[in-house]
Amino acid sequence: MNEMEMKDRWIYLDNAATTQMRKEAQKGMLNYLCEQYGNPGGMYRLGYESRRAVEEARETIAKTIHADCSEIYFVSGGTEADNLALRGTMESSMISGKHIITSSIEHSAVLNTCKYLKERGCDVTILPVDSKGRLSVDAVRKAIRPSTGLISVMMANNEIGTIQPIEEIGELAKKEGILFHTDAVQAYAQIPIDVRKLNVDLLGVSAHKFYGPKGIGFLYIRRGTKLEPQILGGGQEKGMRSGTENVPGIIGMGEAAKYTCAECVANGEREKKIRDTMIEKIRNEISGCVIDGSMEYRLPNNIHLCFEKIDGEMLVRLLDKDHIAVATGSACSANKKEVSHVLTAIGKNSEQARGSIRITLSKDTTMEDADIAVHYLKKEVDRLRKMS
Repeated sequence: MNEMEMKDRWIYLDNAATTQMRKEAQKGMLNYLCEQYGNPGGMYRLGYESRRAVEEARETIAKTIHADCSEIYFVSGGTEADNLALRGTMESSMISGKHIITSSIEHSAVLNTCKYLKERGCDVTILPVDSKGRLSVDAVRKAIRPSTGLISVMMANNEIGTIQPIEEIGELAKKEGILFHTDAVQAYAQIPIDVRKLNVDLLGVSAHKFYGPKGIGFLYIRRGTKLEPQILGGGQEKGMRSGTENVPGIIGMGEAAKYTCAECVANGEREKKIRDTMIEKIRNEISGCVIDGSMEYRLPNNIHLCFEKIDGEMLVRLLDKDHIAVATGSACSANKKEVSHVLTAIGKNSEQARGSIRITLSKDTTMEDADIAVHYLKKEVDRLRKMS
């Protein structure tokens, strides 16, 4: 395929930011946007049909993480899930301790919520990670105090793709009688999740990261865990999250969860093969490039690259002209000019951090897509280096 033929197609490689909604989710939503438009609280057939569909989606989602359907609460997405988990826990009368343990590479939804809680009297310990972005279980153990009420550690990082030792931290938290929350936004449907095995009490997910719609997500709350609601009103979601249910979004998320989680292992193996092939080609064909994050503990679809003497933002813009979409880091902070806190946490200086890009594959990414992306990546890196 020559360059003219290559430019006739778009190659989307920013799936950690958002994914294309799968057809099953689109189809499921359409019916509840149009014909089945009833409010789930209505005492008539239209309302009943919406309520039934919502509960079916709840059951479907619960099965994907080995939870009970009564433990799944619908929210607007990962940010709200993190806020409800942290603020709801710390403001609950159940918690005798007001100390939170978290990591330096958490999503801003966690770190900024921790900052908010600290300003209101909570103690917060932010633990460092190693150069690969991995948190030490021993560091968590040493940080525990008699006043520790919550540990919050993301399952996998949204920038560098490093997977954390969640099962070991969960075992420690359970032994110490401390609630454990994990932000699973990047990990859900990328790797298998069993909340019982992991010993997590709270787990947040966002639908648009696994081929569902934007504006909907869920929070798993282990039975018996008490949280203070953050949105008050009509008492929907058993009083945990008031507001008329986003029925089309919930249906779309349920359909996306059903199909994507069923394909999780197979897609993961396929993505990993493409990922490793891309990494090998990049290492062989582009000098002055470092792969950030852990190779052993890594999401199957994530590649994070740091280039010497390159402006990552400019590289993203040039690749965009080549019809290839990649990112410089977290989509939630892409418009900020600050250096990524994740890259700073793993020891990158500002120049190295600004020379970084993130590539994230999808279930639809092909080996041909990968080859084309590497071709243009090399071309644009060479161009920028000649310009400098």
